[in-house]
Amino acid sequence: MLINASTISSIFVNLKTTFAKAFDAAPSVWQKIAMEVPSSGSQNDYAWIDTFPKMRKWLGEKVVKALKAFKYTLVNDDFEATVGVRRNDIEDDNLGIYAPQAQMAGYSAKQWPDELVMDVVNGSFTNPCYDGQYFCDTDHPVINPTTGAAVSVSNKGTVALSVATQAAAIASYGAARTAMRKFRDDEGRPLNIIPNVLLVPPALEHIALALVNNDRLDDGKANPYKGTAEVVVDARLTSDTAWYLLDTTKPIKPFIYQPRKKPVFVQQTDMNADDVFSRGEYKFGAEARGAAGYGLWQLCYGSTGAG
Repeated sequence: MLINASTISSIFVNLKTTFAKAFDAAPSVWQKIAMEVPSSGSQNDYAWIDTFPKMRKWLGEKVVKALKAFKYTLVNDDFEATVGVRRNDIEDDNLGIYAPQAQMAGYSAKQWPDELVMDVVNGSFTNPCYDGQYFCDTDHPVINPTTGAAVSVSNKGTVALSVATQAAAIASYGAARTAMRKFRDDEGRPLNIIPNVLLVPPALEHIALALVNNDRLDDGKANPYKGTAEVVVDARLTSDTAWYLLDTTKPIKPFIYQPRKKPVFVQQTDMNADDVFSRGEYKFGAEARGAAGYGLWQLCYGSTGAG
């Protein structure tokens, strides 16, 4: 094949089209558990994350929900996936090998937000959220509305998810639901949490599906939790025992996807570029920039499942 500017342009237009089709067709799950907060700079500050304003009776001056002294910042990082196209393959009309790579680049680009968010989920027991505590922890500070003093509240468990008996289901999934429905905001006011998503690794899929779909549990007793949540399974969860109950019904979600630059197709096709001259190689791929983090801890109950 004769190599000229028109030939190179045509080749990379086709690769971009292949990339775009694979991107559009690829599955994605982050939307089920995270909120998108676009970024216009190098980072976003989430000092506002706990300012959950609620209507109150207006007596005298309005009460402004002020920002706390918490500091929670997500810094955007750069991400890329690059494929080299050898000039010899163009000359030899051997371009078929690059279509699957363009497809995989598109697939990977679509799943980039999933990978960001699930990496954050995996760190729920060891990474801090806006209040300085681990996202799933035993001692989140919340004001007692009666005494005005701070008390510790837990959104972390250690019980394994189970459908073995009704008692086991109540002690695992049921205990998580009950704890979440009691959660209050930082001023001690009920948040009306509605747990609706059960996030699990593949190892717990059968238990989770049985828990929310079956009429009866393994001991033959009635299942009080049928239909109470949607099961979301993701292989990027690294623990085979940890499980998470989430409330995604609020404007604020348990997790944050922060795109600074959503995945885009990029290419290097200048015939006079150094890479072409020195290595006989053109390039294409995807670039993105962003971060992921934690929303309100009250919207998640995580159990290590190891207790």
